[in-house]
Amino acid sequence: MSPPRLLLERGLLPGIRWQALRAFLARSVLPLTAGLVAVVVACPLVFVALQSAQSGWGPAQRLLGRPLMATLLWNTVTLAAAVTVITLVVGFSAAWLVERTSLPGRRAWTVLLAMPLAVPEFVHGYCWVSLFPSVQGLWGAVLVESSSLYPLVFLPVAAVLRRTDASAEEAAASLGRGPWSTLWRVTLPMTRPALAGGALLVSLYLLGEYGAFAMLRFTTFATAIYTQFNTAFDTASAGMLTIVLVALALLVLLLESQVAKRRRVVREGATARPASPVPLGRAALPAVVWLSAIVAVTLGVPVYALAYWLVRGSSTTLPSASLWGLTASTLGYALAAAAVATAAAVPVALYAWRRDTGLARGIERAAYLTRALPGIAVALALVFFAIRWAQPLYQQPPMLVVAYVVLFFSLALTAVRSSLSHVPHSAEEAAQSLGKGPFAVLTRVTLPLVLPGLGAAFTMVALTASTELTATLLLRPTGAGTLATQFWTYTTNLAWGAAAPYAAVMTALSIPAVLLLTARTLNPAGGARGAAR
Repeated sequence: MSPPRLLLERGLLPGIRWQALRAFLARSVLPLTAGLVAVVVACPLVFVALQSAQSGWGPAQRLLGRPLMATLLWNTVTLAAAVTVITLVVGFSAAWLVERTSLPGRRAWTVLLAMPLAVPEFVHGYCWVSLFPSVQGLWGAVLVESSSLYPLVFLPVAAVLRRTDASAEEAAASLGRGPWSTLWRVTLPMTRPALAGGALLVSLYLLGEYGAFAMLRFTTFATAIYTQFNTAFDTASAGMLTIVLVALALLVLLLESQVAKRRRVVREGATARPASPVPLGRAALPAVVWLSAIVAVTLGVPVYALAYWLVRGSSTTLPSASLWGLTASTLGYALAAAAVATAAAVPVALYAWRRDTGLARGIERAAYLTRALPGIAVALALVFFAIRWAQPLYQQPPMLVVAYVVLFFSLALTAVRSSLSHVPHSAEEAAQSLGKGPFAVLTRVTLPLVLPGLGAAFTMVALTASTELTATLLLRPTGAGTLATQFWTYTTNLAWGAAAPYAAVMTALSIPAVLLLTARTLNPAGGARGAAR
């Protein structure tokens, strides 16, 4: 017999009905769990605040008033704005051509357009810089980051276009709207949540990226923070710079919330009808040329660079036992982090989906904020925690896994939240009307319907964690490493050929994950049908 019921029968809980207590506990589990996850994920922000507070107001004013601060703001904001606009244009245009037109070979184009996601950002930078040393500075960073990040817009927009009902577009056509007018007035607004979510991920990635910018010799807040932490050992100044970076991330989150408004794009109670492809006619050739140019720049250059340095690089090292050992350790860390992050994202996404309240939105936004933290800041926050309260965990694998979860939790949350937005609330309400409890509704109705989103979340976190660099440099166990850290060791010494095998293995490991992500993201109906059976 449960303790509350035992107390009730013995008269120790007078006036309290067990059913009401159980209902209260059931209602409290989800917000408490979601809040606990958000607090754990956001803990590095507390460390950043404590470190910045050590400098005092006077030094903080002097730091914020330095010309360097204006340079960092200009570089970071300009880069984020330029890359976000380019990725939105490239991602939406590619998704529309693939999903809404008579473009030949649409499935092949989908795979090719998503494949740049398999190449880590710092490997993109390595490929461009090793072939074209002049690719540096702002426009070099814009080129490299746009090439690397546009799939974060392309994939969610393509998924929305594929599963959105065609009735609105057909109605526009019946009213005399042409294809371009329908595209601008109907199709584009339907994809606004996906565009906003993709832009959010792109912007937050840019704010926290270090490796690619270090190769491109472009200074942002992330590179300045790394310099303060790792070279000058000035944690107070680095903490203050990180606070500014977090403020920029908060501004990005507020802008995204105003654009997206978290609208659910779902047609209740029916299966969406696919749209009839828009005939391209004479525009077919320009469309193919446009997509070919995207693939050539974003995928062709990295593939050529890796092949060139593997075959012709004078410093190329043959794959050794250490390469395979590093591959195994990289996969172990990445898969563990993906499992934890996906499981932790479920309660946060569910709470934000079920309860459109200020508290729910606050918990969700707090979980997103840490994506703007550089890996070095998250790593030092965990070092600070381990040294003071958990010394046995210091420089142990669990600390590195936790760092990956904190850094990439927003990826899992975005995937799960996006999948939930397409689930009709009536599905849960019907199960509840049949007497099913909260746990049964979750396991038998909600989770099977969002299974593709869970798969996407797991894949995205594993894919990204397997190539993380800066946090790994500090938190890896003594004498251990990953493919990314060994790659970085060679590239810092300009040993392009020696770094090529590690870059190639990282890319090869990511290819199956990208293929799986593409299949799960663009074929949600199959996952839902399988879950229903």
